[in-house]
Amino acid sequence: MSKHTFMLWSLAILGAGLLGASPGFAKKYGGTLQALQAGSPPSLSIHEEATADTAWPMMPVYSNVVLFDQLQAKESLDTVVPELAESWSWQDAGRSLTFKLRPGVKWHDGRPFTSADVKHTFDVVRGVASDKLKRSPRKTWYFNVDKVVTEGDLVVTFRLKRPQPSLLIMLASGYSPVYPAHVSPDALRTTPVGTGPFTLQEYKRDQFIAVTKNPAYFVKGRPYLDGVRYYIIRSKAARHAALAQQQADVDVQFATTKPDMETLKSLAPEMSFNPTTRAAFTNVVFNTKKPPFNDARLRRAVSLALGREPFIRSVFQGGMVPGGINLPPPDGAWGLPKDRLGILPGYGDLVKNQEEARAIMTELGFSETKPLTTILSTRTSPTYVEPAVWTVSELKHIWINAEMKQIESGLWFGVVARRDFTIALNSTAFGADDPDIAFYENYSCDSQRNYSDYCNPKAQTLFDEQSKEFDAVKRQNLVWEAERILLTDVARVIFGYRINYNAMWPYVKNLVPHQTHYSYGRMQDVWLDK
Repeated sequence: MSKHTFMLWSLAILGAGLLGASPGFAKKYGGTLQALQAGSPPSLSIHEEATADTAWPMMPVYSNVVLFDQLQAKESLDTVVPELAESWSWQDAGRSLTFKLRPGVKWHDGRPFTSADVKHTFDVVRGVASDKLKRSPRKTWYFNVDKVVTEGDLVVTFRLKRPQPSLLIMLASGYSPVYPAHVSPDALRTTPVGTGPFTLQEYKRDQFIAVTKNPAYFVKGRPYLDGVRYYIIRSKAARHAALAQQQADVDVQFATTKPDMETLKSLAPEMSFNPTTRAAFTNVVFNTKKPPFNDARLRRAVSLALGREPFIRSVFQGGMVPGGINLPPPDGAWGLPKDRLGILPGYGDLVKNQEEARAIMTELGFSETKPLTTILSTRTSPTYVEPAVWTVSELKHIWINAEMKQIESGLWFGVVARRDFTIALNSTAFGADDPDIAFYENYSCDSQRNYSDYCNPKAQTLFDEQSKEFDAVKRQNLVWEAERILLTDVARVIFGYRINYNAMWPYVKNLVPHQTHYSYGRMQDVWLDK
């Protein structure tokens, strides 16, 4: 490791005030932010779920060791700021990451926060503690952690098996809150206890989740709001009406598509929109453990049949950018550029692609008079159903008759986690824009979130090689080669990365949408100018 790199890693962002810093407005205290939510969460435990339905309303309840600056839209190492930590430093040539923790922090139940809570949390997430999570979707994030050790109440160190620069980014994700060691994971599914700016006030399933101001919050002068109420409204039309009538102040943090923006503009011209290319992709996943999609030739045919550009034009009216495994440039730091992407299966000429797809189907014994019949599962959400309808229609061009099966939102992630599907239309988001998250979470052989159960030893080796590489150019080349393998093998069919237009009323201040929608929404700096 170069001296320059090590110095950058060792830099701790000074001053607790940074966490609450914001542009110079005459900020107002009080009021309740009325936010929208698309569905009821499967549980209130962020570490056990893989959905924004949990992360969005629970993020204000918890704190991280470090966090992405809530006022910066793009997450990177440069935007990581202290939260429960005051500072951090790397030692042992990048194999140890030590945090000095903030003193005097209290859990919502009055118990003191200590280093033991940090150790407990990540031992539980890694599956090495006596307490167990019902499921741990991000266990693979921490595969490289050898142990978490404490030194007194205010120092904790993550000791790694090998260097891994991205560990700090993973710890800064909204998916990485610290849990109390004195409360069981079972209890946190229904009764969250955090150290965040808000505490859970009330939850009525399919109605609302309400959080209220934490008077003992450790950041002086925060939060500004008295509370946040998340209204659970499944119907897109009903959400639009609530926004237009100012019964809600901000849309679901990932749900304002380009067509939605046009609708809302007609209903409420004064509403503001903040376009952000999300680190989330619409994709088709296959159950590769059972016929017929255990055959890579069939997966290739599906990929060839589904034109990315027509999909983007028709389903999202241009409000999406084509991409591969990682968020593509210029919005992302690691994804394949357009010229490299265009030569891979499914990204080129659609007419030629579908001709090749039909040739494959013929080779497999299917034809117009002998089609393949299957079920395409998806979530009962417009952002899932609308792409699924288009996919069902397009698959008919290559003699696949797919019946769409809708799964209730609260059950959806359990269905894909159990692999209770044949082929599925899904939407997948990153906890942060880093290849370690994209690769290990979605394509690693032993990941719970690798819904296709795709496993390629060569790709797995590349995951490990890029993860420990300090040189950015060398890492980029390794990442691109891993992407090429995954897309050629059709581990998933990726349509693209949607642009979210983030509808909210102009009087909502300091709610800055991020590229990763799991990583904003702490709400401590948000205030209402009305």
